[in-house]
Amino acid sequence: MFKKILIANRGEIACRVAETARRLGIRTVAVYSDADANAKHVHACDEAVPLGGLAAKDSYLQWQRILEAAQATGAQAVHPGYGFLSENEDFARACAEAGLVFIGPPPEAIAAMGSKSAAKALMEKAGVPLVPGYHGDDNDPNFLAGQAERIGYPVLIKASAGGGGRGMRRVDRAEDFAGALASCQREAQASFGDDHVLVERYVTKPRHIEIQVFGDSQGDCVYLFERDCSVQRRHQKVLEEAPAPGMSEARRAEMGAAAVAAAKAVGYVGAGTVEFIAEEVGDGDLRFFFMEMNTRLQVEHPVTEAITGHDLVEWQLRVAAGQPLPLKQEELKIHGHSIEARICAENPDANFLPATGTLAVLRWPREHVTFRRNADAERFHEPAPVRVDAGVREGDAISPYYDSMIAKLIVWGENRAQALARLDAALRDTHIVGLSTNVAFLRRVVGSQSFATADLDTALIERERAVLFDAPGLPLHVAAAGVVAQAMGAEAALEDADPWSRRDGWRIHGGARRRFDLQQGQVHHVATLERLHDGALRLAMGPDSWPLVARSLGGDRYDVTLGNERHTLAVYLQGERVAVFGAAASLELQEFDPIAHAGEVAGGAGRLTAPMPGKVIAIHVRPGDTVTPGQALAVMEAMKMEHTLSAPRAGTVAEVLYAVGDQVAEGGELLRLSE
Repeated sequence: MFKKILIANRGEIACRVAETARRLGIRTVAVYSDADANAKHVHACDEAVPLGGLAAKDSYLQWQRILEAAQATGAQAVHPGYGFLSENEDFARACAEAGLVFIGPPPEAIAAMGSKSAAKALMEKAGVPLVPGYHGDDNDPNFLAGQAERIGYPVLIKASAGGGGRGMRRVDRAEDFAGALASCQREAQASFGDDHVLVERYVTKPRHIEIQVFGDSQGDCVYLFERDCSVQRRHQKVLEEAPAPGMSEARRAEMGAAAVAAAKAVGYVGAGTVEFIAEEVGDGDLRFFFMEMNTRLQVEHPVTEAITGHDLVEWQLRVAAGQPLPLKQEELKIHGHSIEARICAENPDANFLPATGTLAVLRWPREHVTFRRNADAERFHEPAPVRVDAGVREGDAISPYYDSMIAKLIVWGENRAQALARLDAALRDTHIVGLSTNVAFLRRVVGSQSFATADLDTALIERERAVLFDAPGLPLHVAAAGVVAQAMGAEAALEDADPWSRRDGWRIHGGARRRFDLQQGQVHHVATLERLHDGALRLAMGPDSWPLVARSLGGDRYDVTLGNERHTLAVYLQGERVAVFGAAASLELQEFDPIAHAGEVAGGAGRLTAPMPGKVIAIHVRPGDTVTPGQALAVMEAMKMEHTLSAPRAGTVAEVLYAVGDQVAEGGELLRLSE
């Protein structure tokens, strides 16, 4: 076994690899960019080497620096994690030339599966079923348009070298093909340095089911069952679970055999994932087609660990060290059900626009654990009900330089129903303040009819749109009661320290009143707390009022009774902003100072500003152009995704303030419209 490895990645996967290495007595070396100088993964390793730069292309993708760091620190092997260099055949080959073990498949296997087109041709020879489409090398736009007509709409354009949903577009009409192709190729070139695409029939109700495979250098290969990753937004996974609901033993064995055949066709060694598109063909049975093979560990590997009881990173390390696979196929079993939720910095109600900012509050469910391996690799032990894989801590910043994932929340249950209940409770107890996240959205997805009944396909989010987006938050009067409870708690602490500051409300002329000015969005609200002569409290908002009883439960938690309603609330005050979390929803408010805000007026109706930091990659208009509401004006790239900025109203372009290639800060004015 290795004595020291370098982890060529960042965030939660770097922390995850370091944890297993530490348990096995392997020392670890971290690498980091200038943006990650104080990141969690840097402190999780025994040593750390700076790479310089901010963006990935200037840091984590500079593999020559990584090789130099490995050699300088005496590392024997390099673990690439996922993303970045994990599927870079040149890097894998360079590791070998530098005398380092690449903890992943051989470069030849990466090359064979790195191109979707080449991989599909190889799979066709191996007898693995394929989605009908064009997988060749001719990428002339007119030729591809003709292929789309032959296949029949809707079609899916996919970057041949792609992954993570980037460089992928669904096209429903011939007249939209050229624009979608150009956008797809542009994003593919920016993300992967290769604009080659393929075109396939779009399966109208597809399920995304993938098989975890593992091969060793002795020629053995097994599959560790399947994961259903159908719940997606913008072609990127949101929730993953294992095993796949409704999967028959016969179909599981057939898909597993196909995945092993795919791996053996390229002499695969290490962890890999064979991804299939599946569609129902009646009586709950599935027809499946090969989609691609990811020649690395997947983000969602924890659900496989939960149902099998095995540490896949340990398997990677042992196989890379030349050891045989720990188990044979017949020794692998499924136990229970596991679901993973990807917690991301984004705004689901704004088309999942990525968010940046500081994690002012980061609270996980109290009973959670970080990764925990079963003590006995050959016998299943019930895993922890809640696991969190995170590469950040409270106070860390989410920057625009990398993807938007904050952490992974994984639950396990004896069955799917128990896993669903645990996931809902865990999401309820996950509190993040300081930037927009998808936590509340994930909870709505988990509670939706489609997900609860396992009616799964990649269009689930669109199908459930009415209940998933723009959902009401915590009722305003309940949130206001939380603000009041927090203020009373702060005053009580002051009273304990200074009896002369007691504020029990006694007045010669009667009770005392306190006004709370709160702002929700752009709306100003007034809540009034009245302390009656007998000490009782009453909260009023507008024409309504309620008796109020509040007591601290310790920390940031309060027990609040408002009229006949009783709530347990968590309240976090950050400067003027206060976030209130209840059992069913949350709400963020701002304490409003009427004097400080006097005279402010709304403005900017003619301005189009950047909703997040990023780079301008396209400008579609020039000064003097007339635009209509919703017309695409510019395209920005941030957190590995393209974002189209549209006209908020009709008008004329008065001025364009940035050019293609420029970096823009959040809130930067891109252009101005006149009436």
